[in-house]
Formats: sequence, structure tokens, C-alpha cells
Amino acid sequence: MLELFSMDSCPYCRKVKEFFKTHNIQYTERDVNNPENAMELMKLGGKAQVPFLAVKDKNVFIYNSDDIIKYVQEN
Repeated sequence: MLELFSMDSCPYCRKVKEFFKTHNIQYTERDVNNPENAMELMKLGGKAQVPFLAVKDKNVFIYNSDDIIKYVQEN
């Protein structure tokens, strides 16, 4: 399952979410304004940076919006 850590004010997050919406890609959004999600982001990736894609069952963790889109297109 794709988990996208993001925040509404982030233009790069909006870019990824728009790509997901356009291509009907199912994902779970984790708003980092929620302290629990922010802590999970730091635990998984080590940086307080969004967007961040986590695919836990494949041990994939990606920060950059273009890299996230590329990963999803290829997988």
C-alpha cells in the first residue's frame, strides 16, 4: 500500500497527489500536521521533508516528488 506523507501547503505534495488522482492510483495520505504522522515520517525517513512515499511491504522510501512519480509509473 502506498502511503504519502504530505501537507496541504506543499506544492510538490500537490503535484504528486494530482498525478495519483489523474491516474486513479490508490494511496493513503498522512498529513504531517498531525503529530503522529510527523513522528512516523521521521521514524521511516529520518527527515522532516515532504512529500515522502512509503511502501513498507517493499521497503521503499522516497522523498522527491519526481522520484515518487517515476517509481509509481514503473511499478
